[in-house]
Amino acid sequence: MTTENTSAAGTVNCAVECVNGCIKGDACPNEAYTQQASSFIENTSLDKMLEMAEEAVRKKMIARATEPRKWVMPEELES
Repeated sequence: MTTENTSAAGTVNCAVECVNGCIKGDACPNEAYTQQASSFIENTSLDKMLEMAEEAVRKKMIARATEPRKWVMPEELES
């Protein structure tokens, strides 16, 4: 999903200007994403969503465990 849209009316920062709903209405370029998300929510069981989330967390944990440790030196924190 994009957070900035450009049209004849100018640039719209969706993250700021659309917090209470899309200001472009039916002309919103993100409408397709909204429809996809609604369809996913309607057609996917909660158990399946939880299973997908658990798998994502498991993959992230494995990725963290396999990458080398990163040391942060105090002088790096100051800059």
